[in-house]
Amino acid sequence: MTSSDTLSALVAPVGRLTGFERLTGGMFATTYRVTLEDGSRVVVKTAPTDLDRLLTYELDLLRTEALVYELAHERPELLMPTVLHTDYTRTVLPSDVLVVSHLPGTPMLDAGLGADDPRTERLERDLGAYLAHQHTLTGTRFGYPNAETGLQADAWPEAFSLIVEALLADAARWGTALPDDEIRAALRRHAGALAHVTTPVLVHTDLWPGNLFVDPATGELLGVIDTERAMWGDPLLDLVGIDPMWHGVSPRVLAGYGATSGAAWDVEEPDAAARLLLYRLLMALIMKVETAPRAYEGDWVADFVARYEENLARALTALA
Repeated sequence: MTSSDTLSALVAPVGRLTGFERLTGGMFATTYRVTLEDGSRVVVKTAPTDLDRLLTYELDLLRTEALVYELAHERPELLMPTVLHTDYTRTVLPSDVLVVSHLPGTPMLDAGLGADDPRTERLERDLGAYLAHQHTLTGTRFGYPNAETGLQADAWPEAFSLIVEALLADAARWGTALPDDEIRAALRRHAGALAHVTTPVLVHTDLWPGNLFVDPATGELLGVIDTERAMWGDPLLDLVGIDPMWHGVSPRVLAGYGATSGAAWDVEEPDAAARLLLYRLLMALIMKVETAPRAYEGDWVADFVARYEENLARALTALA
């Protein structure tokens, strides 16, 4: 638990702390909502300090989050917080610190939106439109923005292979058994489909309901947070980030995307369908591999692991 004095020091370049509360829901960073003397609120995020428990791709993730927010700063349609202060010195705390503006709205998880709710229909179309805007941001190389991870390449098949191989190595380090040979065979079999992606676009990868802020009255999408896992890659990856449990992506998301981008998103086309399965495989790998280093506890863990084991098997079967 970070003390009041420590938080006061962290937000001092922005304002004087008068109150704070720890926010729950995330499983990586520690996050606080801080009230300043002028009545405004900011969000303070601190990275994990036990670096031995990080997966390879998780190195300096808060710096990636700050980078993406900075890229979005002149793009209000991207609905992201403003970076107010960063501290990478690791002197106040033994971790990176990010201070950002507080977004309006309510987390989708807490907004009470039902599956057939008209507000949900509005949100899904807004989310598709949001993705169309986000995917206009392009990079120079594929993979994770932090070059120190070593997970970058000039071509998408090579970058994707590096990302998967890093997860397999992380799994071995933590004693997590995986069907490595089947996974590598799937990547080789569908490298041609990955090669069709020639422009590295900004992909959030983690657009689950906890990272979306909405107007609970209308369902309007008001904000997007937690870009720490963003990468330069295939836009289709974001469809898996929206639907990490593999329930199925809403056609309203696809419609909102097409209406804004001016191009239909054909996820049934064979190469696109193969890539989506590879990204389902990637999501299942991440979720399964992170379980050991995170030392998850609770009644939910068994079902969580079983679901992603099932999804991994399902993806491998389809890719074969």
